[in-house]
Amino acid sequence: MFMLTLRHTEPTKPRPVVIMGAGGFVGKASSRRLKADGVEVTDLTRKEVDLLTGDAPHRLTSYLSPEATLIVISALAPCKNVPILLDNLRMMEGVIMAVKSCPVAHLVYISSDAVYKDSTSPLNEFSCAEPGSLHGVMHLTREVMLENELPGVPHVFVRPTLIFGPCDPHNGYGPNRFVRLARDGKNIVLFGAGEERRDHIFIDDVAEIICRCVRHGATGTINAATGTVTSFKTIAEMAAELAEPPVRVLDSPRRGPMPHGVYRAFYTSLLRQLFPDLGFTALETGLRETFMNSATNPAA
Repeated sequence: MFMLTLRHTEPTKPRPVVIMGAGGFVGKASSRRLKADGVEVTDLTRKEVDLLTGDAPHRLTSYLSPEATLIVISALAPCKNVPILLDNLRMMEGVIMAVKSCPVAHLVYISSDAVYKDSTSPLNEFSCAEPGSLHGVMHLTREVMLENELPGVPHVFVRPTLIFGPCDPHNGYGPNRFVRLARDGKNIVLFGAGEERRDHIFIDDVAEIICRCVRHGATGTINAATGTVTSFKTIAEMAAELAEPPVRVLDSPRRGPMPHGVYRAFYTSLLRQLFPDLGFTALETGLRETFMNSATNPAA
């Protein structure tokens, strides 16, 4: 039994695609990738539809049609407290109300690997979804809302692992922060010795997976991960070498437990079976591109 089904064996050109959350990191990359294939894309940001306002369902409905594919990326992230959690659920409620009013041909929800329970073994799409953080609870609850409230709408949940690349507006611990510190000539300070090992995926690869799910009319659940784990220390050392002269990588006393029990890995057999020609950007290549393209990007 597969966790993902391709309704179209051959890629087809959808018409049109509406991206809710097109102003964000993943939204911009997905829009750019789809447009490169000649797909008609409507980019929606908070300016066009603010999902926390009462008229959001009506405003979103005006952009939808029975032929449309709706990609939902909008979220207040990271979700760190209960008020943000509740706001995120209200946002999804607005999406559901809009789609009930005007059902779409296909719905793609960009979730997160945070929905999974920590494991000492690599995860796959059948792994236990038992999140240990409010961020994971938010995404899993949104998935359940879509499953229960829109059973007649074909949908796919894409669960990316930690994403890195140029133009990320966040400054979370990991590749993006390490590159920014190196770019600014500052030493990279690790949590502990940076011994945590986990999967990291380049933003363009996430956009490619989303594009393929759209073009094949995918339904079900798929993880967006590379299948390779790398320690934070190794990534920091790669980033440090991009600077001229290289910056230093420093350990620091660790406060609190290590996230995910020091290990976050994935089996990617499903992804590779369905898309055997899919390639991933090498970590070194992605870090270098992030370094070069962040240097002149104000958002970075």
